[in-house]
Amino acid sequence: MPLSPDPYAALRHAARYVRQFRRKTFVVKLGGPVLSDPRTRRAVCEQIALLWTFAIRPVVVHGGGPELDSLCDALHLPVEKVAGRRVTSAPVLDAAKMVLAGKLHTDLLADLQAAGVPAVGLSGVDAGLLKARKRPPVLVTEPGSTEGRVVDYGLVGDIESVDTRVVEHLRQADYVPVVAPLSGGPDGAVYNTNADTVAASLAVALNAEKLFFLVQVPGLLKDHTDPSSLITLATLADLASLEVEGRLAGGMRPKAHAIRHALVGGVGSVHLVSGMQSDALLEEVFTNEGSGTMVVREHPQKHGEAAQG
Repeated sequence: MPLSPDPYAALRHAARYVRQFRRKTFVVKLGGPVLSDPRTRRAVCEQIALLWTFAIRPVVVHGGGPELDSLCDALHLPVEKVAGRRVTSAPVLDAAKMVLAGKLHTDLLADLQAAGVPAVGLSGVDAGLLKARKRPPVLVTEPGSTEGRVVDYGLVGDIESVDTRVVEHLRQADYVPVVAPLSGGPDGAVYNTNADTVAASLAVALNAEKLFFLVQVPGLLKDHTDPSSLITLATLADLASLEVEGRLAGGMRPKAHAIRHALVGGVGSVHLVSGMQSDALLEEVFTNEGSGTMVVREHPQKHGEAAQG
């Protein structure tokens, strides 16, 4: 006997979003503790599996910063990051290949398979998916500083083009691509490439409906030290203001650039969602209230759109 007047109300509510997003592309980027903790990673994989079951078309991109830091420490290699981006020497690149296209990549694929997702692993080098050139030295200004300095990031690739044919071929057969953030040059060079940048570039090239960053915190915060200062809805103008005010710390700075690239490139919305909180990704997709931060080009009320979901 039903325990409430309408025990299926939540299912009916979710069905609205299932219909809205069926056959749409969601790019989901994992990294940090979300990826490195096995229990958390498996929980996220189960959420991705549910999206796939509902005929949403996920493409997964993963980072691996903490694991790469650990390997570099073990190999006595320097860990140097400027403005949230890694400086990559030749030995560090070799370590990145071992981490990003090795154990971490395989463990993620295994967890997706266990959750019922027919996942296939790729890197940006496969079939020329991500074509890049070596980043030239650039002027970088750190938060709180008024003067910049020229930084040579080493063997880091700036993406010049995305060839999605291999991804589309897999998706036509109902496989879920899982992409490691390595890119290739026309001369056969391999580059380390920021995973947030890879996710945004793929989202644009695939005309994605949504791009998700699963992070350790609840979402975009007014104060990065206070999890209760969550911003549930932001625009590109809001994001720019936070950056100018120095409120974006560490890895959130490259995310801000990736968010901007995705939205300007035509992605419908970008979401910063906790990967540590149970079912936060599903709550962000299938409820109007959401669980994290949705970033859009302009304030949605101007166009009469729903604020979340």
